[in-house]
Amino acid sequence: MGTLLIILAVLFLALIVILPLIEKYAPKGEARSYGNLTRFIFPLVALLIVAQMIRYYFF
Repeated sequence: MGTLLIILAVLFLALIVILPLIEKYAPKGEARSYGNLTRFIFPLVALLIVAQMIRYYFF
């Protein structure tokens, strides 16, 4: 279980670092819209599931 949590933590940190870099250096072709926020929904849901698993098993 510890290895799984380490892997998930590394992947989440990579997501936090890589997304801003991609947005910073992406071509500025079109205006931003609210559709841009939808890509954050699935990672946030995954984070919520992992947090609930940790809470269930350890607390």
